[in-house]
Amino acid sequence: MPTDPTAPAARQTLAILQHLAVQRGPVSAAGVATALGLPRSTVYRLLGVLQDFGFVLHFPEARRWGIGLAAFEISSGFSRQEPLTRLGGPVLAALVDRLGESGHLAVLHGRDVVYLIEERAPRRPSLVTDVGVRLPSHLTASGRAMLAVLPRPQLRALFPDRNAFVQRTEKSVASYPALSRLLTDVRIRGYATEDGEITPGLASVAVAVRDHAGWPLASIAVTFPADRADDVTDVVARVRAAAADLTHRVQGQPLTVTRPPA
Repeated sequence: MPTDPTAPAARQTLAILQHLAVQRGPVSAAGVATALGLPRSTVYRLLGVLQDFGFVLHFPEARRWGIGLAAFEISSGFSRQEPLTRLGGPVLAALVDRLGESGHLAVLHGRDVVYLIEERAPRRPSLVTDVGVRLPSHLTASGRAMLAVLPRPQLRALFPDRNAFVQRTEKSVASYPALSRLLTDVRIRGYATEDGEITPGLASVAVAVRDHAGWPLASIAVTFPADRADDVTDVVARVRAAAADLTHRVQGQPLTVTRPPA
């Protein structure tokens, strides 16, 4: 944990909040102390102050601590300021200028993707991925890029059976095993694709943007004529760079590529 002799308590308090925020549930004070390398007495004292201000909750029967309502309100304020669209808009516009193809920024919402920004390139056709449009995540490059980042239990919960799979064409993914194989390929490559499954004649490449805890925050995608899908090296490189730029802007975790076994 970083130290600063001029403000140690502030840094320790923020470190505790950050640690609690990335846990899957409440944790013990001793666990916090061990994870952060802090004295238990310090952790208990700071947790008490955070509890007084509503930033953490204490679960006495379980002897554990979790994030409180005041922390949630700060998170809500973050959402109200629309940081993704404000930070992602210039990144997407620059990407579209460089490639001359239309791009979009999307987020995952349940089993769907919701499009927040569409940046249409000059002389390119309008797309179905207009702002506010929802599409099944497993059919889109944007959705696949984000689904590939999810833990497998979370992915399975989203797609428990065949009824969860909306189909638009005969190429549509229709089962969990097929989706799992497809997402394994996405993790290995580091980007997702879609070819004619949303709009015939159009293909897309997308890369996920992760938050500070490693969860899929959004995805950046570019859509182009399917006849150039055989050589997307430049498209992939530029979409990756744009996703890395937005990840840096939101202080998220860089996306890692899973290598296939030797």
